[in-house]
Amino acid sequence: MRPNTYNMKIEEISEDAAAPTVDQSAAAQDAAEDAEVDLLSAALNSMPASTAKTTDELMADLTSHPLFMTEYTENDDVEALRALQYEGTPLEIATNFKEQGNEVFKIKRWVDAKEFYNKGIAVLIAEIRKRQKNSKKLKGEAEDEAKNEVKLLEALLVNRAACHLELKNYRSCTLDCTAALGINSKNIKAHFRSAKALLALDRIEDADAACAKGLGLDSSNAPLQALAKEIIRRNDQVTARKKRDLEQAQRRLLEEQTLRAALKARNIKVKKTAQPPEMEDAKIALVPDPVDPTSSLTFPTVLLYPLHLESDFIKAFGEMDTMGDHLQYMLPTPWDQRGEYKPADVDCYVETVTGGLVKVGRKVTLLKVLSAGNVEVVDEVVKIFVVPRAKAAGWIDEFKRKKAAEGKTGGK
Repeated sequence: MRPNTYNMKIEEISEDAAAPTVDQSAAAQDAAEDAEVDLLSAALNSMPASTAKTTDELMADLTSHPLFMTEYTENDDVEALRALQYEGTPLEIATNFKEQGNEVFKIKRWVDAKEFYNKGIAVLIAEIRKRQKNSKKLKGEAEDEAKNEVKLLEALLVNRAACHLELKNYRSCTLDCTAALGINSKNIKAHFRSAKALLALDRIEDADAACAKGLGLDSSNAPLQALAKEIIRRNDQVTARKKRDLEQAQRRLLEEQTLRAALKARNIKVKKTAQPPEMEDAKIALVPDPVDPTSSLTFPTVLLYPLHLESDFIKAFGEMDTMGDHLQYMLPTPWDQRGEYKPADVDCYVETVTGGLVKVGRKVTLLKVLSAGNVEVVDEVVKIFVVPRAKAAGWIDEFKRKKAAEGKTGGK
């Protein structure tokens, strides 16, 4: 692969259709974390490579940067760590921490390795800040020492990024890589690990850019080449998923529009409440084709037996079905010990929008009942009261009394 030839083009898929809702609190948290990473990464990325400035200038950039200002201010813990527990210069101490980290990293003790690298980084940042407070220009051995400290800091950051990657701390990995690249923009490992972490976060375009930068520096790098292929595969998967999700969303939208048009054409009123019942997959539907307005409507329907506080559920009551069609197989019921509920011995009623009742004959289609204009389907469920004919008059009087009482209560 030649330098700069890896340039995967990622196309956006327009999301014109309504997308599924998400947990807003989780989405806000992710957005905030991404914004934090983007801002800090952008800031750190503005740091010039070590070859662009002198050691003094680079240390000034390091000590004034957000990552080191917020996380590695001078404190007694670091000073005590250096003065009381270890002998040697800060460079020697940090080198020792790096070597210990490398040893436990080899045996996959990622957390322990990260802690060793943390200590090494803390020691170096404390020393760099201390040097920076001394306004004297570095010369000779002091300058060489400072250069070696910065070089070691770069290595420690990249190593800690490797730990973060193994521990799935992907955002922390990208921050360490970006900090390392602020010191040395040609660090191949930092480009690779940053791209790997960004891919794990599904930030495909950013991963693509990081990988491309690494390949621009070393087009023959096998891990980067393999990662480039992985990014392309993931992009293809995401693109296919977005396309599929878009098509499904458009299909759902078309089905909803067709259903609304079919209900309106039949003069069927529908209403939704703030707390609809759990219906699983039962809903008003057009069959056999949900996007064909000439298909037949079906309605989830509940048969209520108010005198016995029982009910039956019909998942799909066709608009051209009659009450008799369903009563033939629903009745008699297992709990009807007196044999009062027989198809020929019951009356059926639906409630009107004004709180009255409409009697439904056994040969009347559901469409005729719902399209009369005085009945509405609430929360996609048709409710039909079934009472023994011999007791219907008494139940109707009781129903009216309850409605009247509700009206008075509501009026107050």
